[in-house]
Amino acid sequence: MKRLYPLLFVFLWSTGFIGARWGLPYAEPLSFLLVRYLCVIVLMLTIAWFSHAPWPKEPRQWGHIAISGLLIHAVYLGGVFTAIKYGLPAGITALVVGTQPLLTAIGAGWLLSEPVNTRQWAGLALGFVGLALVVAGKFGLQADLGPMLVPAVAALLGITAGTLYQKRFCAGFDLRTGSVIQFAASALMTALAIALFTEFQVTWTAPFVFALSWLVLVLSIGAISLLNLLIHRGSAVNVASLFYLTPLSTALIAWGVFGETLPTLSLVGMVLAVGGVYWVVRVAPRPVRPV
Repeated sequence: MKRLYPLLFVFLWSTGFIGARWGLPYAEPLSFLLVRYLCVIVLMLTIAWFSHAPWPKEPRQWGHIAISGLLIHAVYLGGVFTAIKYGLPAGITALVVGTQPLLTAIGAGWLLSEPVNTRQWAGLALGFVGLALVVAGKFGLQADLGPMLVPAVAALLGITAGTLYQKRFCAGFDLRTGSVIQFAASALMTALAIALFTEFQVTWTAPFVFALSWLVLVLSIGAISLLNLLIHRGSAVNVASLFYLTPLSTALIAWGVFGETLPTLSLVGMVLAVGGVYWVVRVAPRPVRPV
C-alpha cells in the first residue's frame, strides 16, 4: 500500500487545478484560500483534540512548522490561484511550477547534502522537456503573458523553498497538529494580504461550495498529509520529481470531466515526462534515516 502513496498524491494534488477552475469564478483568489484555510483549521483541530495528538514541545519547532506552512500553502497556493484567476492558462501555470524538481535538486545538494548524480540530472531534464511538450501541444505558443507570470513564479519559489525547508528543519512533526500550525500561519498571512491589497469577496453558490469542500477534504487534508509523509520518508529530489506528473494527471482528469482532448505532441510529452520521473526515482540514492 505504501508504494501507492506517490501515485495517490499525484492524483489528489492534480485535482487542485480542477477545483480552482470550479470555484474561482465565484470568489477572489485570496478570499477563496482564506475560507479554505479556516475550514481546514477547524477540521484538523477537532481531529487533533479528540485523538490527543502531540503538539511540538519547543517554540523553535512551532516556528519551523509555521514557516514551512507559509511557503507550501500561502505562497504556493496564493500564487497558483492568483495566476489562474487573472488569465494564465492552467497548463502554463503547471509548466512554471513543474520546474520545481530542477530547483529542488540544486537546493537539495546545497542545503541537505543529498547527492544528485548525472543520471538523475538527465531524468530531471527529460521530465522538463516532456512537460514542455505537453503544454506546447495543448496550448501552443502563448504571447503577452507579462505580469500574469509573476504569481506563478512566486508559487514555484514557494513550493520549492517549502519542500527544502520542511525536509531540513521539521520533517517529522505530527501531521494533525502540524497541519493546524501550518494553516493557521497561512490564514494569518492571507488575511493580512487581503486587508492590504484587495477585499474579501465570496459568492456562496453550489459550485463554489463543492469546490471548497473538495479542496478542503481532498487537497488540504488528504494530499497535504501525503506530501508531509513523503517528505518525511524520502529524499527531497524524489518528492519534487512527482510534481512533473501533476499537469499530466490534471490533463487526463480534465479530459474525463470537461472533455478536453490531448493532441499527439502532448501524448509524446506525457511519455517523456513519466519516463523522466521514473528515471529520477529509480536511480536515486537511498536517503539517510535518522537513528
